[in-house]
Amino acid sequence: MAERYGTWFTPYAAVLGSRIRSQRTYRLSFVSEVLTSLLVGVVEFAEVWVIFHNVRTLGGLDVRGALLLFGLSNTGFALAQVLFGHLDGLSTMVRRGTLDSYYLRPQPLLAQLITSDIELRRFARAAVAIAILGLGLARNDIHWDTTTFALLAVSLLGSIVLFAGIFVCAAGLQFFLIEGSEITNSFTYGGSFAATQPTSVFPTPLQLVFGFAIPVAFTGYLPTIALLGIPGPALLPSWLVWCTPIAALWAWLVAALLWRIGVRHYQSGGG
Repeated sequence: MAERYGTWFTPYAAVLGSRIRSQRTYRLSFVSEVLTSLLVGVVEFAEVWVIFHNVRTLGGLDVRGALLLFGLSNTGFALAQVLFGHLDGLSTMVRRGTLDSYYLRPQPLLAQLITSDIELRRFARAAVAIAILGLGLARNDIHWDTTTFALLAVSLLGSIVLFAGIFVCAAGLQFFLIEGSEITNSFTYGGSFAATQPTSVFPTPLQLVFGFAIPVAFTGYLPTIALLGIPGPALLPSWLVWCTPIAALWAWLVAALLWRIGVRHYQSGGG
């Protein structure tokens, strides 16, 4: 019976499959989009490289530490963007009234939106981040043991989940900020940029923001100093990296609240 009718994920898989096939139909366009995404990843790393190449250390990290910091934070963000980045378009759907069609289907709204699209070109940006992460792990003197592997796994998985939660937070706010996608981008893409910088260089109020309110410090800075054996500042000691699952859970609790409030606030496009 299950083979005939499929599973609960069958309709989501069908939509994703159609979206993936449609992107590969026009190959020249697809290749150009992949190259553009690749260039974005390279340019983002170039910004960090220029900063660290002109100073000996910044926030206790040198150039090799910067490789690790960028690789960890950007890998988590790029992979979360592949799965959740298209939620940026929710404000457009609300304005046009096309969101109403999702309410007619017998599946949860958020699950439908998450699985409604996946942009393959964004894997190019993730590939850049993963390559730099591999370089950072190779260039730094890291003592590899079971604890180190566990720390790396917890950090990467937690980073993806945390950034995914931030994307959902931004989507929930778009029910209210119909023309405010740039404001929500300051939390998503702005948070990604902040994650590539040593959190210790920020003043105390921003350390509290990026460490606990929008905890992007858990995606790159804390794993980096923990792997390199750096104690870290008083507000963000390196042992806090083991609280990454709690930080990711916090991001999703806020995301669930904002999404619930946003969905209840939505009153249809009137179409």
